[in-house]
Amino acid sequence: MAHPVSYEATTDTFDALVLEPRDELVVVDFWGPGCPNCDIYAAAEPDLLAELEGAPLRVVKVNAYEHEALATRFGLHGIPTFLLFLNGQRLGKMSQYYGKPYWLGVIRDHLPGGAARPAPASAP
Repeated sequence: MAHPVSYEATTDTFDALVLEPRDELVVVDFWGPGCPNCDIYAAAEPDLLAELEGAPLRVVKVNAYEHEALATRFGLHGIPTFLLFLNGQRLGKMSQYYGKPYWLGVIRDHLPGGAARPAPASAP
């Protein structure tokens, strides 16, 4: 199986890359040059995506400084910020990068179909 795909988005391509995909979790990574926490996430991203091999997931990277209109559109106040979308709907937001276990946990909790969620306990 393939690793999830990472894209670079601009103001012009954002809606097609983020809002149009179906049955695929879209993680938007708002980042910027000179942001130490952004650099830490960027260095970790290949390993993070390898952990999610085969998952219905794409990462869309947006330079918040170059595409300020998108940062404003989503009311961002800091970077990195990760927005999660599924079928054109915003599911949630992670402000900052708090490390691999946290990031993977949030992503797995939002994957379509709940495939990565623990099975509910059966009633007695």
